[in-house]
Amino acid sequence: MAEWSSTDGGVEDTRLCARFLVELPVNGAAVSVFGGAVPETVVCATDGLAARLDELQFDLGEGPRWEAARTRLPVLEPRVREVEHSLWPIFHTALMDTDVAALYVFPLTLGAINVGIVELYSTTPGALDRTDRAKALVLANQTAWNLLDRLLRVQESAVTGSAASAVSAASPLSRREIHQATGMVLVQMNVTPTDALLLLRAHAYSHGRTVRSVAGDVVARRLLFTPDSD
Repeated sequence: MAEWSSTDGGVEDTRLCARFLVELPVNGAAVSVFGGAVPETVVCATDGLAARLDELQFDLGEGPRWEAARTRLPVLEPRVREVEHSLWPIFHTALMDTDVAALYVFPLTLGAINVGIVELYSTTPGALDRTDRAKALVLANQTAWNLLDRLLRVQESAVTGSAASAVSAASPLSRREIHQATGMVLVQMNVTPTDALLLLRAHAYSHGRTVRSVAGDVVARRLLFTPDSD
């Protein structure tokens, strides 16, 4: 099974995502960090489609990953292609171009702490049974503890001035360039970080591109946002 890893954890990250495929009847998994010293980013994905599903939701600013993060509850869509989704209509439309038939998204939380999200997909429709749901919750809890440990180590490294990082900038899953571009747009447009990211997303959507590619142009100074730009 080929797997991408966005962190310096290597084999550890591979196992982090792969365990969900071993224990559950799913075809792909992606794990993202949503808080702590590390900006929102993908930790690992078992395949290109799992990574793409996460990136689509990040680019569009909608989808079950955001719903799970907001409600802190699992979002289980056993027949995601067959029902309309008023909370994420654009993402649902994008799903029609994939082989995804079911989505199971679990928030990674520890008490009041929001750590991240695990996104699972299946190419076969169907609900997780009680046993599988219990397994998924156990795995999610273990993953949350694993990620929290990393976040605390990263925070400690930052305090001590270490150059250690939880996310490799060279990784195809890293969103460091997007965060850098957000900061540049923030200065160019004199807006909040939230609005700066919204502008990046809007530009990407209107031009049929990904936020990642637009961010690359901003960082390389091939694209400049000004108050009178589109």
